[in-house]
Amino acid sequence: MTDRFVPRSLVWATSIDVLPPQRVVRRGDGYLAVLSPTNPTHWWGNLLVFDAEPGPGDGERWERLFAAEFADDPRVAHRTFAWDTTQDERGAVDEEFGARGYAVELSVGMIATPDQIAPHPRANAEVQTTALDPVPGGPDEDRWEQVVELQVAARNAERLEEEPFRVFSRARQVELRRMLRAGAGSWYVALDGDEVVASMGIVVTGGRARYQAVDTAITHRRRGICSRLLVDAARHAVANHGAQRLVIVADPDYHAARIYESVGFRPIERVCAVCRQPPGQDALNPA
Repeated sequence: MTDRFVPRSLVWATSIDVLPPQRVVRRGDGYLAVLSPTNPTHWWGNLLVFDAEPGPGDGERWERLFAAEFADDPRVAHRTFAWDTTQDERGAVDEEFGARGYAVELSVGMIATPDQIAPHPRANAEVQTTALDPVPGGPDEDRWEQVVELQVAARNAERLEEEPFRVFSRARQVELRRMLRAGAGSWYVALDGDEVVASMGIVVTGGRARYQAVDTAITHRRRGICSRLLVDAARHAVANHGAQRLVIVADPDYHAARIYESVGFRPIERVCAVCRQPPGQDALNPA
């Protein structure tokens, strides 16, 4: 039995799963409205997910629906639309949204079941991997701060300014740690001595497990650390959080997809969305 409030696509379903618990999901006529009242400038936390790709006339119609759904919060100045298909269906996206200044986003859903995950033959055996304690002020507080700085160092510096991105990362970490304390998953790091050299989270909802912010320190790349942490995190999420389907969302042109494939993930979904950002918000909304 399908849930009319959960997209069929694992990419979009888990994209909603990782939003703050205060999120609102409501069903409209042929779409889901996804709202994040605590973060109205988050492009991918405030969007409409349609049941099918755009057709002729949908550019204007979808914009009207978005304006109506978010009419109560003028801080929502962007426009983001996705559609719940999984094989790169584009429909009339170019005609309806290209001329309106939207950027088309294509993502690949890398998906694995627990039995498909296997260690890479050159996985790093020297680092220590562990799940962090999410309690504020707990024993891992210094490591959580290192996670923020790792994310800042790994950001796209051409798009994302350092200090606004640091503020964004800390705020997002607060939200995620609150979810993890409630049992929704764990955050994992690889340690070289006391230094956090790789980091990633997994949020689990109803057996759906979504990886978050997979980062490796520039100084420690190509040493088998990421592949090691991917597998150790997956095994922990399966054993401790009931993960049944593991999902990583990747840029189709990004080299990391090859790392994910090397430990068992496969490119199953190709999903599309469009976004028109307001000026001056690049640093607050990493893709």
